[in-house]
Amino acid sequence: MLKNSIQGTFLRVSERMASVSKESKFKETGKITPEEFVIAGDFLVYKFPLWSWQKGDAKPREHLPVDKQYLLLQGAPCPKRATALVYTDAEEDAEQMLNLGGGNAQEDEWVQTHAKRAPPTSKLEQIEDIPDDEAVTADMQNMNLKAHEIPADDEIPDMEEDDLEDAMNSNIVASAKPAAVESGSNIQKTRKYDAMITYDKLYQTPRLWLLGYDEDGTPLKPQQVFEDVSADHANKTVTIEPFPHSNTLTLASVHPCKHASVMMKVIERMNAGMIEEQRKAGAGSSSTSAQASSSSGGTKKWLGGALRRVTGGGSGSSTPSSAEKSPTTEGPEDDGMKVDWYLVVFLKFLSSIVPTIELDSTSAF
Repeated sequence: MLKNSIQGTFLRVSERMASVSKESKFKETGKITPEEFVIAGDFLVYKFPLWSWQKGDAKPREHLPVDKQYLLLQGAPCPKRATALVYTDAEEDAEQMLNLGGGNAQEDEWVQTHAKRAPPTSKLEQIEDIPDDEAVTADMQNMNLKAHEIPADDEIPDMEEDDLEDAMNSNIVASAKPAAVESGSNIQKTRKYDAMITYDKLYQTPRLWLLGYDEDGTPLKPQQVFEDVSADHANKTVTIEPFPHSNTLTLASVHPCKHASVMMKVIERMNAGMIEEQRKAGAGSSSTSAQASSSSGGTKKWLGGALRRVTGGGSGSSTPSSAEKSPTTEGPEDDGMKVDWYLVVFLKFLSSIVPTIELDSTSAF
């Protein structure tokens, strides 16, 4: 614990002293500049309004706009614990690539986890023989009312009688009341998390921070937060540190030391698929290609200039967007994945670290 505290203090000082990167190399290195962080954040907020920009209550970072210091998602549900997903058999947890498109293109491949896990099996219990039909028939006949047992019409209670009506109403009210949950039940109540994404100047990547609450709204203790982190990352890449945009908060954070290398591999894979799709879209006439790239119903939502307009590059924007000044918006290097999508991809990467916290609302992309 002392070692982590000393290391955390050293890294925070190093971040403040680090120079600000201004050269775009997110495809080559997985790192982004502060300007690109704002571009990606604007796109995330536009597409998924559950996220919002925040100022913070600490001294603003000079390399970011005052009103765009970090991104916030409030009340992300966490219905179960990540510790319940721990598997011990490495053979069963093997992964393999699946090609769902039928072709050889890499963009059609998906990772199948637990590929060698045997499907669940269950044994059918022995069903007892049904009683003899004649015995059942005899019992049913004995239940029939005899002629002298049928009540007369004047003996049947009137539904409008006050006593009966009150009794009926009281029964309805009683049945409408929710059943009380027993204290010893196995019901797992849902936790909620506030998730913050900041820009780490030292590692030049985004960084996730988590503030958890139990079902009663009480803040979670650090050890409780680790219950919602995968076993490979709890107490390793996920640590408890002071939140940089607050003077009081100390939160769980996913350390960004490995973010760049992971994002570089994911972006490289996605970029190759996007370039291939763009080439296919550009096989037609130039007018058809321009129309497809500017339409949200085109071949892919990430094609052409649609992403730039989303972040404020369109003629209808009231204020100039930082995306217009981004080094990724001009020249032949603009092909493939745009930096706008960086945080969308980043959220999908985080899902492997906190698999039960519903941070990623971008499943349609």
